[in-house]
Amino acid sequence: MSQSARATPSSVLVPVLLVLAAMVSLQTGASLAKGLFPVVGTPGTVALRLGLGATILCVVLRPWRLFANGGVPRATLRAVAVYGASLGVMNLTFYLSLRTVPLGISVALEFVGPLAVALAGARRMLDVLWVVLAVAGLLLLLPLDGLESGVDPVGAGYALTAGLFWAVYILFGKKAGTDLGTRGSALGVALAAVLVVPVGVIDAGSALLSPAVLLPGLAVAVLSTALPYTLEISALSRLPSATFSTLMSAEPAIAALCGLVLLGENLSLLQWLAIAAVIAASTGATATIRPEPAAPTPD
Repeated sequence: MSQSARATPSSVLVPVLLVLAAMVSLQTGASLAKGLFPVVGTPGTVALRLGLGATILCVVLRPWRLFANGGVPRATLRAVAVYGASLGVMNLTFYLSLRTVPLGISVALEFVGPLAVALAGARRMLDVLWVVLAVAGLLLLLPLDGLESGVDPVGAGYALTAGLFWAVYILFGKKAGTDLGTRGSALGVALAAVLVVPVGVIDAGSALLSPAVLLPGLAVAVLSTALPYTLEISALSRLPSATFSTLMSAEPAIAALCGLVLLGENLSLLQWLAIAAVIAASTGATATIRPEPAAPTPD
C-alpha cells in the first residue's frame, strides 16, 4: 500500500512558534544593543553580538563535527558561506540604521527583503492577499511624510541595505538549515563574526573588554544571535522560504512594541493600525500554509 505524508497541525505550528520566538528574542536584544552604542559604538556592538554569539553556538553545537565522516558537500559549504557573509553585512547595516532611525521603522524598511522573497514565491491569489495586507501595514508604519518628520535618509538607506541581505540570508539559510540543521547556524554566525569582529575591534578597541560592556554584550549576543538564529534555521528547514518570509511580516510590529516598552519610542494611532495589519497578514499566512506533498512511500 502507498500513502502520502500529510502535514499535521502540530507540524505547522512548531516552526511557526519557532519563528515568533526568534523575532521576540531578536528585537529585545536589538533594544538592549542600542544602549551600548554610546559606549563602544555601532561596529563594536555588532562585534560583541556576533563574536560572543558565535562563541556560544560553537561551544554548544560543536559544528566542527560536521566535517567528520566524509565532511560537508561543496554545494552546502557554498550555501553556508553566502549565508554567513549575508548575516554579517545584514547585522552591521541594520545596527548602523538604528543609530538614527527608530527600531520599528528600521525593521519595517528592512522587511523589503523577506517581502521580496514572499512575492517571488506567491502562486495563489490567497498568498498575494496576505502579502498585500503586509505591504499595507508597512506603508502605515512608514507615513508618506516620514522623511519630513525626521527619519534620517542615510539610516533608512542602511536599513534597506540590510533588507537586501536579509533576503539572501533567507534563501541560503534554508539550504544550510536543511542540510546541516542547527549546526549550520553555528557555522554561519562564526563566519559572520570573522568578517565583522575586526571592524568592531578597530573602531572600539580595548573598550570591548570592559566588564561593564561584556555583561550586557553577552545578553545581546544570546538574545540577538545565539537563540534567534538557532530557532530561525530550525524553522527554515521546515517551512517554504515564501511562507517564512510572509510570517516575518510580524517583525516590524514586534520591533515597534519592543521600541515602545524598552526604549520609549511612542507609536501613533496609524502605526497601531499598521501593527494590526501585519499581525493579520502573519496569522492569515500561518492558517493557510499548504505544505508540498511528499512523494508516496512504497510498502
